[in-house]
Amino acid sequence: MNPIPGASHFHPRLPGRSGIAAMLLLVSSCSILPATENLEIYQLPAAEFAPRSSGSPLPWTLRLATPHSNYITDSPRVLALRQGSQLSSYKGIRWSDPVPVLLRNRLAGAFRADGRFNSIINGNNNNLIANLELGGDLSAFQVEYTNDGPQATIYFYATLSQPLRNRIVAVRRFEVGEPVQSRGTSGIITAFGVAADRFAAEIVDWTVQQGIVLQTEAKE
Repeated sequence: MNPIPGASHFHPRLPGRSGIAAMLLLVSSCSILPATENLEIYQLPAAEFAPRSSGSPLPWTLRLATPHSNYITDSPRVLALRQGSQLSSYKGIRWSDPVPVLLRNRLAGAFRADGRFNSIINGNNNNLIANLELGGDLSAFQVEYTNDGPQATIYFYATLSQPLRNRIVAVRRFEVGEPVQSRGTSGIITAFGVAADRFAAEIVDWTVQQGIVLQTEAKE
């Protein structure tokens, strides 16, 4: 067969071994990469703190340490306890911060709104001197499914200490549960907001009362 006049001769080149290996790797990686999950990020609903307390504040600085927690709770996942001891997370939703940080920031807002401490340090900043430090173990921040329906629960073992004296002055376990009133994500987030507000109010009152006792003892 005569060649077409004016046409250039084209001879396709097959890829070498390295090229074929690279193509196979690319196809393989495309097939095993997980699909990107569309996430909705939530903060706790706006807090409804009690009005600022009257009277002179305690002349002390309170540091709020980030609570300790286990590997599962120390994450932005929205957790659920459905059967026995089996934990899972809700698909497609996350908190704006890891849960211990989320709760610590909520407590900071509650203490500042209350105003009964002279100043509040938020976080594990040991370069700033604090008269008291509130820390503890956060063992649960999850929706628990019970016979009475789902509820947002918070379990926290609080530790109040005097860093300058290197001693613990008080401990207390806090347990708060708030029913999820409506279906869907909005009902879950709302229940957590109410539970966090109740928890913050209880721990603020307890911490202030311990501070008053310490102040009285210091004057005697």
